[in-house]
Amino acid sequence: MLSRRDPAFHMLLAAALAAGFSTAAAQSAYPNRPIQIIVPLAAASAVDNAARILAQRMSENMGQAIVIENQPGAAGLIGTDRVAKAPADGYVLGGFNDSIMTMLPNLYTTMSWDILRDFEPISLVATVEWGLVVNNDSPYRTAADLIAAAKANPGKINYGSGGNGSPQHVAMEVFSAAAGVSLTHVPYRGATQAALDVASGQVSVAFQGLATVTSLVRGGKLRLLAVTTRNRLPQFPDVPTISESGLPGFEFNSWFALMAPARTPKPIIARLNAEVLKALADPDVRERLNAQGLTIRGSSPEELGSATRAQLAKYARVMKEANIRND
Repeated sequence: MLSRRDPAFHMLLAAALAAGFSTAAAQSAYPNRPIQIIVPLAAASAVDNAARILAQRMSENMGQAIVIENQPGAAGLIGTDRVAKAPADGYVLGGFNDSIMTMLPNLYTTMSWDILRDFEPISLVATVEWGLVVNNDSPYRTAADLIAAAKANPGKINYGSGGNGSPQHVAMEVFSAAAGVSLTHVPYRGATQAALDVASGQVSVAFQGLATVTSLVRGGKLRLLAVTTRNRLPQFPDVPTISESGLPGFEFNSWFALMAPARTPKPIIARLNAEVLKALADPDVRERLNAQGLTIRGSSPEELGSATRAQLAKYARVMKEANIRND
């Protein structure tokens, strides 16, 4: 052990103080280079659309470029792993849905990352409202039509999803369990391709975030049978809820949240949280997100952390009851 009288002690102390001042200066200057947000989901998915709207305004407010990079695959496992292993300096962030945060951890027994251990919450951004969609030429005009057809033809109606453990997968399995029907799962590498294949008739039906499918619905490519909200949505006032369509009490939505690698300095987390909330307060951002079928939330890092833990417990129960497995 070095003595305080030892010259080497003073050299080490000076170096440590310099390093501390350097770190503090770097944090106070944050950001001084472009920020990357990795979205482990397909381009044009609900989270991707929302991330681009948010990033544009945050970039303008912060005076620094914010770049969105999509890395779909394995329902988000691969891209999320990149964020977990990135330097904890605030320049690589994750734009995640709650499938990544709370469904996949209940589906896979071993993963390379842990949502509570390997990430720092920044903010819940919005919840994505969902709908049940079919091809515009489908014989199903209502959710009740689909349920009746599925009961008459067990396992013969297929549905698309963004992959095992994706929100599309979980929503349909919970729906099927509640309705007492059996449908065949067709997993894709992302929600966008699943939606396009419903529109082209390759698969019969899907649950999808409205941010992903609104343009296809308004363009006459998809028919929106029902929405998963408690009440009808202003954007689609003539579309009933699932609850109105024969499954009372059925509700489903998903999150868009911003996370950073674990051990990202608290001042950087606080700055990012403030910038998210500032962007979400902007009337133009609110209008654009609402038009995509998203409900604006915003939260503190602590609130997002608590919600993540609660949602992990919820989906452990839901996925067990619906017998959702990694198969």
